[in-house]
Amino acid sequence: MPSDQEIYTAFQNRTALEGAIIGVKTTGVFCRPGCPARMPKFENCEFYAGPEAALRAGYRACKRCHPAGEDHALMRAVIALVEDSEDGRVDEAALKSAGIDPSTARRKFKQSLGMSVADYARLRRLGLAAKAIAGGASVIDAQLDAGFESASGFRAAYAKTFGAAPAKRTADPLFVDWLDTPEGRMIVVADTRALYLIEFVDRVKLPRQFERLRRIHGRAIVPGTTEVTALIRQEMTDYFAGKRHSFSVTIETTGTEFQGGVWTALQTIPYGETWSYADLAVAIGNEKAVRAVASANGSNGLAIVIPCHRVITSDGGLGGYAGGVERKSRLLDLERAHRV
Repeated sequence: MPSDQEIYTAFQNRTALEGAIIGVKTTGVFCRPGCPARMPKFENCEFYAGPEAALRAGYRACKRCHPAGEDHALMRAVIALVEDSEDGRVDEAALKSAGIDPSTARRKFKQSLGMSVADYARLRRLGLAAKAIAGGASVIDAQLDAGFESASGFRAAYAKTFGAAPAKRTADPLFVDWLDTPEGRMIVVADTRALYLIEFVDRVKLPRQFERLRRIHGRAIVPGTTEVTALIRQEMTDYFAGKRHSFSVTIETTGTEFQGGVWTALQTIPYGETWSYADLAVAIGNEKAVRAVASANGSNGLAIVIPCHRVITSDGGLGGYAGGVERKSRLLDLERAHRV
């Protein structure tokens, strides 16, 4: 995945760049580099590895370009059908009425976007529903606006995509909200006492982390905010401004005893410094557990707050990072630039 700046530069130069998507916060659309639309400011852009992550974050496809990387009139026509449809559905009958061969449309979508026309339409509708519920809309209104006649079907599709049932009120819930940062949109799960999850929305395993939270804690996850949400929002703003080197928010980790030990050790890595995976294994008293440590490192669910981005390989390489290696590099650069 190219860096955010590389994608933005390609966008400025109107050149194509495979596998890159830009979400424009001021318009709510996502585009491919090369789009002829007016150039957005860098701070108004979010960068994704593909259209699925952009749709999940609530963006819609630009009507002047399409996110496939090539200028197919067919793709533009189908996307326009999705956007213009009252219920967000595009079935074979709708495609045929528009003079589009359904089998060709399915094949082109699969080749270009890695998803079917129906999957695209469903993700688009669910992304809008998630934004509406987070903004205070009732579940039933979001359901109907998203084109779902069945409440159970809506709940099932919503939970599969976001890992959280779209209930507005339930006994002792966890609350989910979204947070925009210079490194992209993050999703936050908290209650009135602690922070349970904060991750970048383009993380592939995010729905699995939601399901794990629900299963282990036995609590529904519903849209909403708490004082903990407000605190992490401010602390994360200060972090990206280089003003905060540690976090005061109370956290609740969800893992095994071994994982908990790794995550505790991670929090002792000084701001602006790095350890190797081997160093981390030694810190927990098990120098042979390097692979297990690496696995635990990437599954803590509290990005940046538990600084797994500060762990690199023994030869100085960046190693992996669930939020993307380019993002990891920028986080380390930010901390090096502001360490005391």
